[in-house]
Amino acid sequence: MSTTKTIVALSTPQGEGAIGIIRLSGPAAIHICAKHVSKKILEQPGNTTQFYRFKVEGTVLDEVVITVFKSPHSYTREDICEISFH
Repeated sequence: MSTTKTIVALSTPQGEGAIGIIRLSGPAAIHICAKHVSKKILEQPGNTTQFYRFKVEGTVLDEVVITVFKSPHSYTREDICEISFH
């Protein structure tokens, strides 16, 4: 089931915890992440995890780990980024 939309959703349950995960799935998932971390994520191999500094308007908000799954080798058969935040 492929769609042309990119979905962004919280992947961890609400409540207190040390780590929260936000999942982006769809054709723009990796490009959306690149806007907030680094353009080098566009070249990150699929099925790998790397460390980044997550920025909004140039300000670092957190140090994160991003796992990239590239189409069609993901469980949705779409590009996926999973961002693990503190």
